[in-house]
Amino acid sequence: MNSTERYTGVAIALHWLLALMIVGAFGVGLYMADLPNSLAKLKLYNWHKWVGVTILALSALRLVWRLTHRPPADLPAPRWQQLAAHATHHALYALFFLVPLVGWAYSSAKGFPIVWFGVLPLPDFVPKDEALAELIKPWHESLAWLMALLVVLHVAAAIKHHVIDRDGLLNRMRPGR
Repeated sequence: MNSTERYTGVAIALHWLLALMIVGAFGVGLYMADLPNSLAKLKLYNWHKWVGVTILALSALRLVWRLTHRPPADLPAPRWQQLAAHATHHALYALFFLVPLVGWAYSSAKGFPIVWFGVLPLPDFVPKDEALAELIKPWHESLAWLMALLVVLHVAAAIKHHVIDRDGLLNRMRPGR
């Protein structure tokens, strides 16, 4: 494949880095939610928040990169598949921002500030308000589940293109040459 048929190296690196971080944050979020209060749970919550803020920052970088670097042209496919792919990508991009921002708002409303990697204190996104926290929490969870569903759909579509269509779509985002 030539360079116009593949994503740039930066786009590929950001894609896979964010994919790993999102899967990791989701897994930790599921695991920690039902743990009894303990030092271990507190550490996991902090890790989850640090990764969420990092996802937010890298998503901003990824969006800027995407807006300033043209992606490869769509492969030939039925119009409905192209529309579904574009809608899924737009929704995922929105969720890359919404999930961490809603999580940050929840943490702020709960009265637990975020100190990124224990070094950089971030401003509260909203004032401390227990009632607001209880309203926000299900939004963070629901948006995270929606993102997980769209990630599964995205992966399934990529596998379908690789195994059934054999159209080289997966190679466009594969690391390496």
